Amino acid sequence: MEIRQATTVAELLAAEHLYDGPPRPEWAERFLAAPGHLMLIAYAEDGFPAGLVSGIEMLHPDKGTEMCLYELSVDERYRRRGIGGALTRALVAVARERGCYDAWVGVDTDNDPALATYRSTGAADDGVFAMLTWEFAPKDH
Repeated sequence: MEIRQATTVAELLAAEHLYDGPPRPEWAERFLAAPGHLMLIAYAEDGFPAGLVSGIEMLHPDKGTEMCLYELSVDERYRRRGIGGALTRALVAVARERGCYDAWVGVDTDNDPALATYRSTGAADDGVFAMLTWEFAPKDH
């Protein structure tokens, strides 16, 4: 397995099976152009995109920069092989290299596989919280 940062729209689109819905080329282009957005893809020995992790740097005037682990996905055929943990560790390493003061991820409290993955990479619970959203338009997926 090799983990590489995605730098082209073609790489993001080739990982379509790892997303919740179909990616759009214009959104992939915007993602790559946006400062602080990062996508790491784990490739199997045959070059197949087996997993991905995305992160977004968040900057605040009184806190500095932190990394949000936005999404982690591993193809079902490649699960339970350490790929999710390797991707998480790789994103955390990039966050450290970029000078982030921490990294964080929001996880559903009943998502035991995700919780186990993040805990195995050194993450600790920061308490229970509610996530509230404002929906402006239906998702296109």
